[in-house]
Amino acid sequence: MKAAKVYINGKFYGKAEAAVSVYDHGLLYGDGVFEGIRCYGGRVFRLEEHIRRLYDSARAVAIGITETRKEMEDIVLEAVRINEKPDCYIRLVVTRGTGDLGLNPDNCGKSTVIAIVDDIALYPREIYEKGIAIITAATRRTGPDSLDPGIKSLNYLNNIMARIEAKRAGCMEAVMLNREGFVAECTGDNIFIVRDGQLATPHPSAGILRGITRDTAMVLARGMGIIVSETLMTRYDLYRADECFLTGTGAEIMPVVSVDGRPVGTGMPGQVTKMISHAYRSLVYGEAKTEKV
Repeated sequence: MKAAKVYINGKFYGKAEAAVSVYDHGLLYGDGVFEGIRCYGGRVFRLEEHIRRLYDSARAVAIGITETRKEMEDIVLEAVRINEKPDCYIRLVVTRGTGDLGLNPDNCGKSTVIAIVDDIALYPREIYEKGIAIITAATRRTGPDSLDPGIKSLNYLNNIMARIEAKRAGCMEAVMLNREGFVAECTGDNIFIVRDGQLATPHPSAGILRGITRDTAMVLARGMGIIVSETLMTRYDLYRADECFLTGTGAEIMPVVSVDGRPVGTGMPGQVTKMISHAYRSLVYGEAKTEKV
């Protein structure tokens, strides 16, 4: 197997040699932004959308990226080519750069750009056939009055705390509520429910990241004639759902069969979930046949 090569500020390094300064503010303070991106069959999926969101996040936290969007796209494509991985996960990270032990962002130099190309398997493949159980975490989603959920920052501590709750409960994922008690999202994924053949997902005002896989699932569902709504959602809505599934770059489309110990529908992945999952896989690999890195 070819050894991984990691891009850092214009150069590629072996995995063991890839490193940033201990004074990098991404390490010291979580001062940075990122994107998780997938490549299927040699084609990077929704690259333009991911790069746009990366730059939106950077602008929101006042990180100046020297590279243009086109140059950043080329960095991702070159990283995939050099690693020779037609099916992979790409983690693209931009930090404020190397500074000092103070919070002052003005003491940082040029932003640090990192592109990691590797495999990812958030869940065993057989789990996609059986679905997963989730719990409601006591840890609440960070509110938009503190940090806008549209910013994909490097600080995921509240998500990690919620994931620890899930693990201790014997689950792989947890759903997080906002301060008002409405369903926001899971620790690393958006969430959908199906009720009476209609699809619903939390409204952006609930404090969610508008995921690219989430948006893709909504487009696919509408293309099948399924009514899709973005709405404020409670745990009661999860408990009475006929189906439930998660979406994310890493997870793709993951069926949920139990919430807080309550079976969802029949306790097995539902028909709508299967249809959207199949359509998603057909889409990403269909696009892979038309344009490759």
